[in-house]
Amino acid sequence: MSSQNPQPPTPHPQPPVPHLLLIGGLTAVFVGYLSVWLPGPGVGLQLLGVELGEWVKFLGVGQNRDLFYLPPITLGLMLAVWTMGWPNGRWQTWAARGLAVLISLLAFPAIEDLLGPAREQYTGRVYLIGLVLAVALLSGQIGPWLAARRPWLPWLLLALLGLLGAIAPTWMYGQVAPYVNRVVGLPVGMGWGVWLNAGGNLLVTAVAVWQLWKNTDRGEHR
Repeated sequence: MSSQNPQPPTPHPQPPVPHLLLIGGLTAVFVGYLSVWLPGPGVGLQLLGVELGEWVKFLGVGQNRDLFYLPPITLGLMLAVWTMGWPNGRWQTWAARGLAVLISLLAFPAIEDLLGPAREQYTGRVYLIGLVLAVALLSGQIGPWLAARRPWLPWLLLALLGLLGAIAPTWMYGQVAPYVNRVVGLPVGMGWGVWLNAGGNLLVTAVAVWQLWKNTDRGEHR
């Protein structure tokens, strides 16, 4: 009676390095938004990124304060755009798109603000959340078609969104910090949340540019 050697289990394929780096960058943006941006001298002045947009409205910065709500919007857009080339039959694909929309809801205004007399100041954020929802749905409808014909397109969009998410909120923080310095009479510095947001977005941009270069190089050698 012949004995059969047991076959070793098939190892699960490991995600490629660019995907791991993207996950790291996107995670850093999310964690950064929920971390301290304004490290004030007292507990009451240590504000998270998610709190900063509401707090700075008392400084008279106008609609520019909406830039503090940009991280969950650009993060949601990047996550939705990344799934353009993913197969629609996998549950992970739609879970990622749903997560993109859920993250964008961190920018949703309070209901009393939307129903109040100054609601026009808040509708822009609702439109941006709607944009994330639209991109998530379109990524499932036409995303695979676009990614197959223009494989560089998702990477270009990721690079641009990463730059926007890194530069705009950081610039706005630089505009607000001098006001806070005068209010508290002390330099407040820059919290870890700002660095995590900028670093995570720039990591996404770097990976996207790397993939763009690889796609261009591959196209030239066809």
